[in-house]
Amino acid sequence: MKLSQFKFKLPEELIAQYPAENRDECRMMVVNSKTGEITHHIFKELINYFDEGDVMIFNDTKVFPARLYGNKEKTGACIEVFLLRELNAENKLWDVLVEPARKIRIGNKLYFGDDDSMVAEVIDNTTSRGRTLRFLYDGPHDEFKEALYALGETPLPEYIKRKAEPEDAERYQCIYAEKEGAVMAPAAGLHFSRELLKRLEIKGVERGFLTLHSGRGNFKEIDVEDLTKHRMDSEDTMVDEKLVDIVNVAKDNGHNVCAVGTSVLRALATAVCMNGRLMTYSGWTNKFIFPPYDFTVCNSLISNFHMPLSTMLMMVAAFGGYEIVMKAYDVAVKEKYRFGAYGDAMLILR
Repeated sequence: MKLSQFKFKLPEELIAQYPAENRDECRMMVVNSKTGEITHHIFKELINYFDEGDVMIFNDTKVFPARLYGNKEKTGACIEVFLLRELNAENKLWDVLVEPARKIRIGNKLYFGDDDSMVAEVIDNTTSRGRTLRFLYDGPHDEFKEALYALGETPLPEYIKRKAEPEDAERYQCIYAEKEGAVMAPAAGLHFSRELLKRLEIKGVERGFLTLHSGRGNFKEIDVEDLTKHRMDSEDTMVDEKLVDIVNVAKDNGHNVCAVGTSVLRALATAVCMNGRLMTYSGWTNKFIFPPYDFTVCNSLISNFHMPLSTMLMMVAAFGGYEIVMKAYDVAVKEKYRFGAYGDAMLILR
């Protein structure tokens, strides 16, 4: 597959800037990849497609307030600092992106907060935009993290053309989020309300959880036409024995297994055996999935509508089939579905 095969015209007004008023009342397109049938629904109608014994797998990663604004020493220039991951808790080292990168050198100090109470020193240049910062803070690590996060804001994707608002701290987070470490919300899970989860539970649909800390690499621009030459950033992943048992028992008994989002799909593809059964996994994954790809764990997928040329779109196309997925996206544009993390949903059945 070539990069240009995932290009389509997306009117800017279809990129959702705010979430739906109620989590489970966005629109949902249902795509049957076997028959090619496309139908239109409300997300809470998802329950009609699953029965007792079926399994839904969620990503329980939790987004932290990763975007900060600091001032450079002497010049006072405003610098955006995007926290990627903590490298060393004892020394308070963080892997970050900075903008504008050209203004930041090793040895520069950055001051955060109205009273400049948080100070960081640049100790390494890792990429053209990436840096390693050492935060200069005297106090316990928990206290430092609390102070650091109090300065940050919700890291909304760049296609949302507004600053984060207080409500985003709750809405750009799945209600079951538990394990902190993501800078990008698993968007398909944002549509699940407590009421919908309860109704699924009453119906006998099982829930399973894995963790994949979604990073900024999902938004990294692909600069090669030949997709086999693209390299994904690594993301920390954990698939435990409890989930493995739930999924393998469901598959053995002929039940449906649904991945809630492309991050779940990626983690499962990392933890699958040659015989198609799931196994435990803990570590990093840089798996890049694009058509054709043989998925053996799940037979349904819930996903949002993704941006043109994105790795998430490629993964959805690999799951549902390139032709039917690109046709569905064409229909989505014509029917004015909302795209992006705060947009509408798609359920693919295989």
